[in-house]
Amino acid sequence: MIRGSYPLLAVLVERWRPKTHTFVLSVGEVTVTLEDVAHIFGLPIDGEPVSGWTDSSNKSTAYAHAMYLPLLRNFEQIHTYSWGTACLAHLYRALYCASRYDTKEMDDPLNLLFVWTWERMPCISPVSRHILSPAEIPVAMRWSHSDRSTTWLEKTVVTFRHDIDYMQEVNIYGSNES
Repeated sequence: MIRGSYPLLAVLVERWRPKTHTFVLSVGEVTVTLEDVAHIFGLPIDGEPVSGWTDSSNKSTAYAHAMYLPLLRNFEQIHTYSWGTACLAHLYRALYCASRYDTKEMDDPLNLLFVWTWERMPCISPVSRHILSPAEIPVAMRWSHSDRSTTWLEKTVVTFRHDIDYMQEVNIYGSNES
């Protein structure tokens, strides 16, 4: 489990534009892509669609939503599904819902969102990238057990806004890797 920060989440949701599926930042518009999902989680992004009906108000403590259980029945077929696409769609939907004025919390694709943010915006990451293990797929593994500094844990919405507003660039994968 990757622990993020509510203030960081609040600042990201403030900058999310549901119509374009982008974060509007001082350096331009950026978004989480299928390539990002494959890089962060190592999930396949080609293959059969992962689909099904779900009632999003039906909260569950299970690790997999019940709608996915029929897809998991045949272990030989699991690799043929585009799990990365489903993961990205879930993130976009959760950000759309979280960006509504009447929403108080966000659904749970937060590991993807936080790792994407820390990889793309190192100036707001909880740990300096040079002390992390080298980036290997899945990249999320290098963030899963990293210790957060007390200073980072105490950051507020105001400090995250400042950090994001004054950052100079957003990393793309393959550049500035540790």
